Amino acid sequence: MGMFDGLKQLGDLNQMRQQAQKIQQQLAAERIEVSKQTGKGLLKIVMTGDQKIVEISLDGARDKELEQALGEALYKSQMAAAGKLQQLSGGK
Repeated sequence: MGMFDGLKQLGDLNQMRQQAQKIQQQLAAERIEVSKQTGKGLLKIVMTGDQKIVEISLDGARDKELEQALGEALYKSQMAAAGKLQQLSGGK
């Protein structure tokens, strides 16, 4: 592999990184809402496309502690997944 092949690969990696960042920004801007009727009222969950909790409400009343706990659980699951992916890519 010549020097120019290495430079081309760096350019390709930079392009892939930029595409990944653009996708992350798009996911962060996306809102996903799920509403379900329960025995206690209407349960609504709103989160971003990158799995961040925006709102949880039950019959209109928001529960901040539940939002925070679910957000923490999602974060920990994302970190566990990232760790596994890092191991697959050689641990770097």
